[in-house]
Amino acid sequence: MPIFNSLRKILLALATVAMPVSSFAGVFVSVAIAPPALPVYTQPVCPGPGYLWTPGYWAYGAAGYYWVPGVWVHPPRVGLLWTPGYWGFAGGMYAWHAGYWGPHVGFYGGVNYGFGYGGIGFAGGYWRGGNFFYNRSVMNVNTTVIHNTYNRTVINNRVVNSRVSYNGGAGGIRAMPTAAEMQASREQHFPATSSQMAHMQAASQNRGQFYAANHGQPAVLSKDTVNGRSYNQQGRIAQGLRTGQLNSRQAARDLNRQQNIRRSVVADRRANGGRLTWRQRQNIYRRQNNASRQIYRQRHR
Repeated sequence: MPIFNSLRKILLALATVAMPVSSFAGVFVSVAIAPPALPVYTQPVCPGPGYLWTPGYWAYGAAGYYWVPGVWVHPPRVGLLWTPGYWGFAGGMYAWHAGYWGPHVGFYGGVNYGFGYGGIGFAGGYWRGGNFFYNRSVMNVNTTVIHNTYNRTVINNRVVNSRVSYNGGAGGIRAMPTAAEMQASREQHFPATSSQMAHMQAASQNRGQFYAANHGQPAVLSKDTVNGRSYNQQGRIAQGLRTGQLNSRQAARDLNRQQNIRRSVVADRRANGGRLTWRQRQNIYRRQNNASRQIYRQRHR
């Protein structure tokens, strides 16, 4: 056992030396098994001005890889952007390089997380005058609630596999940091917020999030906010349509039900200064639970 631990430390040290400078935001976990492919999921509507999207990712725990859902969060301060974490292969190990907040988006392994994170930089929006402006072409925002928006087509200059979740190694993404990403690595950074850490911890306690149990289809793919409602209904509908468990008429009816629920949320927030009352939240939960049961019954008849 002491020999194994020493060997593990040596391999991790070699992996760290081989990584780009911009990866030194933090290497906390190193494993010998490649992370799974990124699942396909929809982005919930932005809950309000100032929220930034943090894409979902595979973390590693005692029972193996588990999916941390994508979620809208408040940055630790105005003007900061999120650089997602990524898995990088070197020295025979896959090492996790933690995400961080900073004035510019740095290197995240070339991984195509979607929603503005196409493998290089960030095309989902920008800060100006203390306000965040959202690119509607890649961000799901309701313009009746959020007025700081624009529409700009995103073209990925870095060609990447849309589902590979790691950099280097067999089948991994072959990407190195650009000059701009290297510059971003030298700026002042801030770690994930306490709410982000709580979000990750909650995912680690949900068996349905572990790859060993879900085989690449996590129970919860995304959330509107930390501790908020899970938005996996559309993913379940799409999967049911692909597998033939739902016909086109059933899927259209289920999607329309989800759209009506979202309209209710927007209207309720608008009437209450951007917040939902306890009674309104309970009503939305009840409607989502009913919708979930309906999808289940249709797919398992």
